[in-house]
Amino acid sequence: MEGENGRKLKILCLHGFRTSGSFIKKQISKWDPSIFSQFHLEFPDGKFPAGGKSDIEGIFPPPYFEWFQFDKDFTVYTNLDECISYLTEYIIANGPFDGFLGFSQGATLSALLIGYQAQGKLLKEHPPIKFLVSISGSKFRDPSICDVAYKDPIKAKSVHFIGEKDWLKIPSEELASAFDKPLIIRHPQGHTVPRLDEVSTGQLQNFVAEILSQPKVGVSICEHESKVEVDGTNGDKGVNGVEINQGNAETVEVVQA
Repeated sequence: MEGENGRKLKILCLHGFRTSGSFIKKQISKWDPSIFSQFHLEFPDGKFPAGGKSDIEGIFPPPYFEWFQFDKDFTVYTNLDECISYLTEYIIANGPFDGFLGFSQGATLSALLIGYQAQGKLLKEHPPIKFLVSISGSKFRDPSICDVAYKDPIKAKSVHFIGEKDWLKIPSEELASAFDKPLIIRHPQGHTVPRLDEVSTGQLQNFVAEILSQPKVGVSICEHESKVEVDGTNGDKGVNGVEINQGNAETVEVVQA
């Protein structure tokens, strides 16, 4: 299916800290290829070369990049404004984009851009970003950023992958709570792009199908509140995740080998 004027819907995919566009492309290649078969995906590298050791050294070849730098408490950011300018210019030059997908730092940044756009801070001439696929994302902690980006519930459709053993589990839940009616898919793994079982694959396919059925850019089709608890069936132990957002999130519990 294609979007307006026969255009194939586009997703901007942002990689994690000190990795690369090529790496996140490989990360999501473990998912059923039918999920994004009707989209055009782009995988740009971060604006800045990695300023230190990458966690994927010896696993995936360099070069490695980062979008911006931060302190240990994730409250002070370096080169964030330059990164935002770089990405907004990229989006305008290569878009329009219908949605964002991101892992870790890339997911955090993707959500920020959507929140800023919703508040009229940037991308004013670009059509509203309709959806986010967030994997191990988090919110920024600087109040001057939070008071703008997360001022109101973000209306873009969103799905959030949250790992039971992820060191960003709680921050990922906090990010999901910034969105209106987020779909939450929990998995038993850590800070990674998880392999998806049949249940979670189906949920993501349904999420994508809803996006493809939207009549025009910026129109939300998710008007009802729902919460669904789904257990996988592969015999492994389930995940007891924390439910968030006062009952307006749809939660899917994923069981994986």
